[in-house]
Amino acid sequence: MTDVPTIVRLGQKVPLFELTTYDPTKDEFGRFSMAQQMERRRWTVLFFYPADFTFV
Repeated sequence: MTDVPTIVRLGQKVPLFELTTYDPTKDEFGRFSMAQQMERRRWTVLFFYPADFTFV
C-alpha cells in the first residue's frame, strides 16, 4: 500500500488493500482483504472517519 492519497468517487472501484481487523466479541485479530471480497463478489461499504474522540 502506498501513502499517496487516492481520491475514489462513488461507483469507482477502490484500489486493492488489506487491513488488520479486531473482533471484540472473540478477542481476536484478523485480516480484511479487498481482493478476497471482490473474488467472492461481495458488496462492501467503506466508511472512514478521522479518529475516535475527534470532532467529525
